[in-house]
Amino acid sequence: MDRVTLPLVVVTSELPGDALTLLGGRARVKTFKSRGGPRTEGEVLRCLGRATGAVTLLTDPITETVLEACPNLRVVSNCAVGVDNIDLRACARRGITVTNTPGVLTEATADLTWALILAAARRVVEGDRLMRAGRFKGWLPTSLLGMDLRGKTLGVLGMGRIGQAVARRAPAFGMRVAYADPRRLTESVESALGATRLPLAELVARVHVLSLHCPLNQETRHLMDGQRLSAMRPGSILINTGRGPLVDEAALVESLRSGHLAAAGLDVYEREPLMAPGLRDLPNAVLLPHIGSASRETREEMARMAVANCLAVLEGRTPSNPVGPPVP
Repeated sequence: MDRVTLPLVVVTSELPGDALTLLGGRARVKTFKSRGGPRTEGEVLRCLGRATGAVTLLTDPITETVLEACPNLRVVSNCAVGVDNIDLRACARRGITVTNTPGVLTEATADLTWALILAAARRVVEGDRLMRAGRFKGWLPTSLLGMDLRGKTLGVLGMGRIGQAVARRAPAFGMRVAYADPRRLTESVESALGATRLPLAELVARVHVLSLHCPLNQETRHLMDGQRLSAMRPGSILINTGRGPLVDEAALVESLRSGHLAAAGLDVYEREPLMAPGLRDLPNAVLLPHIGSASRETREEMARMAVANCLAVLEGRTPSNPVGPPVP
């Protein structure tokens, strides 16, 4: 195929590893540098232009306005599991295929979730700050007392791939598992995980650690609002490695400040990269910069999967990870 007739693939950010070599001789490639943080619609439009295929990030809004201005676009390949940055219905109306990168980041995100659980329960970050500030004066029996995980209940809100991977790790720490999800797991999977399904209100009220892994949509935005945070067990811990807007961050700040919640571990934020006022000042908040999938091996495989999905559509093949429009 003559180079002029090759499809144009726009990659909105540098990607780790060798993923772009898959496109060699099969597409023209235009790559943009990312400054970090979300782009505006206008910035995305300036990137995509006359692209035939797009490899995007979850910080790129692919809206009706963007799609209207990109008449050649045939595929949006999101280098992420979530696709809440993409107007799926608008893509479906235009015959644009949307893909994502599920599965490959499951274990890395589950590991990071447990890193947050342990750091929050045992006040690891507070201890680190104490040492770095030169304020450690010696061992005391009352210093930085945290929570034993053994014998406690881990609540998993959203029992998809990542939620199940988090649950699989719980027995190693002596924890029971309960979960809430619109779809019940099969009896065999529940048995293998040692997991008990509970109504959402009961889950929130009973567990000692609540970890969020549900997708973001209209029904789950601010799922953990002030009322549900208040309903959590006093002294419990909230973990969010899912999507930031699942939590009303201002209400979380108040719950942590009051001591109702012992701690929170966050890898995502409601208005990322911004945080609610006061959150950064709370010693009982463990704050990470959205690194759930940030192992070298995982990020490189995500990039390869996203590029392969994009190329499959452009070459008339079925991609490995198509995402359909939401059910009305």
